[in-house]
Amino acid sequence: MGANDRSDIRPGMDVEIVLKQDQRSGRLTRGIFRDLLTRSPHHPHGIKVRLEDGQVGRVKHILTL
Repeated sequence: MGANDRSDIRPGMDVEIVLKQDQRSGRLTRGIFRDLLTRSPHHPHGIKVRLEDGQVGRVKHILTL
């Protein structure tokens, strides 16, 4: 499931994000979502989030609902 809308994401969800340094390669990082960083309700490249381990990136897939 993609994640271009803030309303699709809730704390504690298992997600895959792309980190800034991995945008060219498309390498995904898996983690547990903690904080929303995107203020707009929708973003075409994915909602920017912080994971529980502190990494920041844009959500590409939601793994748990």
